[in-house]
Amino acid sequence: MRSSRRAAAAVSALAVLAGGLVSAAVIGVGPAVADHCDPANEQAQQSQSPTQQQRRQQQAPDNQDQQQNNDNQDQQQQDQGQQQDQGQQQQQDQGQQQDNGQQQQGGGALLAAPTPAPDGQQNNDNQDQQQQDQGQQQDNGQQQQDQGQQQDQGQQDQQQTFRRRGNGNNNNNQPTKSATPTPSPTGTGQEEECADLGPFPEDFVDIRRVGRGQLDNFQIGRNGSRGTFVSACGTNGNKHNNPDNFIVAPGVSNGAHHLHDYVGNLTTNGFSTDQSLAAGGTTCRFGDKSAYFWPVLRDRKSDANSQDADGNVGQVLRANQVTLQFRGNATSKVTAMPRFLRLIMGDAKAATNGGANARAAWTCTGFQNRITNNKYPLCPRGSQVVRILDFPSCWDGQNTDSANHRTHVVFPGQGGACAQGTKAIPQLRMTLTYSVPQGPSFAVDSFPEQKHNPVTDHADFANVMSNQLMSFVVNCINRGRRC
Repeated sequence: MRSSRRAAAAVSALAVLAGGLVSAAVIGVGPAVADHCDPANEQAQQSQSPTQQQRRQQQAPDNQDQQQNNDNQDQQQQDQGQQQDQGQQQQQDQGQQQDNGQQQQGGGALLAAPTPAPDGQQNNDNQDQQQQDQGQQQDNGQQQQDQGQQQDQGQQDQQQTFRRRGNGNNNNNQPTKSATPTPSPTGTGQEEECADLGPFPEDFVDIRRVGRGQLDNFQIGRNGSRGTFVSACGTNGNKHNNPDNFIVAPGVSNGAHHLHDYVGNLTTNGFSTDQSLAAGGTTCRFGDKSAYFWPVLRDRKSDANSQDADGNVGQVLRANQVTLQFRGNATSKVTAMPRFLRLIMGDAKAATNGGANARAAWTCTGFQNRITNNKYPLCPRGSQVVRILDFPSCWDGQNTDSANHRTHVVFPGQGGACAQGTKAIPQLRMTLTYSVPQGPSFAVDSFPEQKHNPVTDHADFANVMSNQLMSFVVNCINRGRRC
């Protein structure tokens, strides 16, 4: 009768242990969602005290409470075993050896096998002592396993150091850094994927901490051109989006590996040509068929687009206001742009290429005298995020494009004058204004390896204005009018 009870106890112990292992494998498993990649969440985790981090580690899939229950049940069975005779003790030893084998398969600590004891009462006492020691070893092995897991987690947290990324050109902000991936506690790889997506808390700055400074708004001289022309083209309310770029990657679908907002020409995609653009419709007034486009901004708190292969996750934020302003030159009159002139500004790969061609400028409404070039601005309540994208405006007088899409039109030099051999043309400035979620929870789309670094902001333009409309633009600027 006692033998049957002891065998049943051993089987019960095996069932409890197996149940704990299965529960540990299941806890915490869930689908990847975009808010796991929210930089605000990462910032909150980094700000936790060491005690809070230990609590979070102890709430990993190997639940501490469950382990304590298993240890208590094992101890109860050991106390029962101490009250049995030698034959029953041997069955208990066999059951414990089975438990040890099961723990070894589940990653538990390896326990030493029981040693033979002499005959008589000393045999029973020694076996009782051996069983007690064995139970302590099992508890110690479990504690060592828990400590090992905590040490591993601590090492993983320490490994979330940052490596340097692209060079910004803001003199009051240092280049941002990139996080080392951290393994997921569940083993699914979700945390590792999110940890390396970017952006990171270091990519954001409170706009009130940015030094005062203006963009390249050169003082206009006596021979300069003071007028402006604004092409009103809307804010992409028709949701014209695609991940193409017919200027940099013509004839390729998904050539940009990030989503663009388009206004102006309704047909713009990776396969656009001069002929297709000329035949297309437009969202702009005065029949301006030009193509204006830029990478979208996303709300990273949203789960939208969470399966994107290029890591551009979150809900697309449409600009509240888009201003496409053509401006003059500080030292001379402007000449007409040739039709089908192609222009790019900024560098979509500045995080890895360096900041030589980076032209990103970020600010907040009400703080336009504070510009950050390599950080996302954190705006006070009631203030909106502003992207300012200035294009080059000194044309070589011959080409509508060049091999690197830059040398045919360059930026003015010191004082705003165009270099010798180039002609001033109307300079396009795109100003995009957004309402974003509070905190560091938004990001611009980017190539995967650029990790949504704000220094990579950029834009593209192709002039498809009629010659008559371009002549009107030039007259407005050179005569100092606001059109």
